[in-house]
Amino acid sequence: MTDVSQTTVRPVVVVERALAILDVLADAPQDLGTNEIARRTGITPSSASRMLATLAKGELVRRVPDTGRYRLGLRLVQLANSALSRIDLRDVAHPHLVALMEVTGETATLSVPGEGSAMTLDFVQSSSSVRSVAEIGRPSVPHATAIGKVYLSLGGTLPDGRLTAYTDRTITSRSALSKALVRIRERGWAEAFEEREPGLNAIAAPVLDADQRLVAILGLQGPAWRFDAAAMERAVGPLLDNAAPLSPGSPA
Repeated sequence: MTDVSQTTVRPVVVVERALAILDVLADAPQDLGTNEIARRTGITPSSASRMLATLAKGELVRRVPDTGRYRLGLRLVQLANSALSRIDLRDVAHPHLVALMEVTGETATLSVPGEGSAMTLDFVQSSSSVRSVAEIGRPSVPHATAIGKVYLSLGGTLPDGRLTAYTDRTITSRSALSKALVRIRERGWAEAFEEREPGLNAIAAPVLDADQRLVAILGLQGPAWRFDAAAMERAVGPLLDNAAPLSPGSPA
């Protein structure tokens, strides 16, 4: 059988070379100079020099002023910590998504805040034959989703310009949205009634770290005819109960 990855994915050479430089620096017991890095990677010294300068600008490597040699940069530590925290969070949160789905019958999601929106990291699909569909990697719409409103209420930012109306129920007034965000902060959860898609309702609650910063968002979504206002209200308790143990300092 043909390996699909070999036939459909064409490596980007410059990225491969940059990764090779990082690997060489990671394996070296001491700092390395440009010529040594070039020799070990098979890259020409001039190309290695340009790549190292670019990597240094992004703080992925660090040039030691006294020697002119290179070592790995602290930015890699930050990236690694971010990746590890999200992987751990997904593992810890998944049973809570299962519990939410079983209690409510609706699709439960886990999202993490990013630049300009929150993104779906994990989900447990509703067992009903009619259900909303979640997708890993899908960004929220900050002003038109329950997850997005939680994101905005705890420090997220909106782009300039008019707020897009996705349905006739989308909040497009910035003043009205500001009032909604105040209420979300006060009660600790958000809701959206057919604001991003017709026929889709949702609620969401934040997961906070020990410093009360937003690290994730738990959500529930379902078809509006079934996940109506009454069903959403009944689901708030289980939602908050499952978000609380994921926040440091909250009771398990």
